[in-house]
Amino acid sequence: MTHQNINPALNGMKILDCSQILAGPFCSMLLADMGAEVIKVEKPNGGDDTRRFGPPYIESESVAFMAMNRNKRSIVIDFKKKSGIEIMKRLTKNSDVIIENYRTGAMDKLGLGYEDLKKINDKIIYCSISGFGRTGPYSKRAGFDLVAQGMSGLMSFTGEPDSPPVKVGVPIADLNAGMFSTYGILTSYINMLKTGKGQYLETSLLESAIAYTVWESSSFFATKKIPEALGSSHRLSAPYQALSTLDGYINIGAPNQSNWERLCKTIKREDLIKNEKFLDNSLRLLNREILEKELESTLKQKKSNDWLDILEKAGVPAGPILNMSEVWSNEQVKFRNMDVVTEHSKAGEIHNIGIPVKLKENPGEIKSAAPVLGENTREILSEAGYSNKEINAFIESQVVSENK
Repeated sequence: MTHQNINPALNGMKILDCSQILAGPFCSMLLADMGAEVIKVEKPNGGDDTRRFGPPYIESESVAFMAMNRNKRSIVIDFKKKSGIEIMKRLTKNSDVIIENYRTGAMDKLGLGYEDLKKINDKIIYCSISGFGRTGPYSKRAGFDLVAQGMSGLMSFTGEPDSPPVKVGVPIADLNAGMFSTYGILTSYINMLKTGKGQYLETSLLESAIAYTVWESSSFFATKKIPEALGSSHRLSAPYQALSTLDGYINIGAPNQSNWERLCKTIKREDLIKNEKFLDNSLRLLNREILEKELESTLKQKKSNDWLDILEKAGVPAGPILNMSEVWSNEQVKFRNMDVVTEHSKAGEIHNIGIPVKLKENPGEIKSAAPVLGENTREILSEAGYSNKEINAFIESQVVSENK
């Protein structure tokens, strides 16, 4: 557990998260980590689909769900019932933010679109996340990370030269959509605090993936040349990549002239500094394959850890390529509190990826593991002003459900 934070930065912000899978839950998790109160609104008959993704901690509680839904409370509401719609509207009255990733038009048909809910609370910030955006010819298409990665260009230049299409190893389109949603919500929240007015905002997996093609799009705009896959190499500087050693690979970054010359001197290859093929960065890029072979002919004479010690002492940017086991046993990762343990009501101890942004005065906090489906239904309805009799009637008619 992190230390007890009595005044988190987003204390008082109230969020209704009607999203599922990854982008929306990742967004609300980031906000919850910084102190926002997040109510996860889940559908009946299983809730968020990620509860069934990947290996389970226990029945109905998957690693995928646990990873994205800490610091939240869960309520199950059936939007197919009129009473369920009314419950959602009542919860909106005292909320600041709504996050949803239903298909385009679905929330409007339910009477839960932005235009409907702003009549109840004109300060509401309503965030929609979709595959391709809520407008345009693709607005009604379902979106998935893999599809967005392909359509954004990411897969066209990821992987080794001449390899089949390769996606980024993490669901980058989903995660980035969640990050951009967080950015949009916080921007809108600041504006609301200044003007008293809420607003509608949206982003998509496609646009969020395209936004990461900074070097590739800029190069294409300037040259009209289509960027190709370069493996671990950098598109604009060399050497800046994974290079082979006697027993594996290490990453070496020498993106400017001073680092390049320091690298050559450190590995006792001063001859490369004067080589006409490598005199400056543009020539090193042009002759990248030759440069790689020259460097590796020397690096293969020692083991990775030996080179890392030598390069670190010389001030040459370099590092190991760690697997997940090595990451979580790394001394720096441990020191920065990136492995936080919480107690789950049914699964016991749960390891969480720590908070990567450290606020000095109002640090974020991982207080609780992901909730069991409907774990907080009764208390959330009670806080909204419903009596025990009304709550019992909702449960009996299956408008809501709870997990005791």
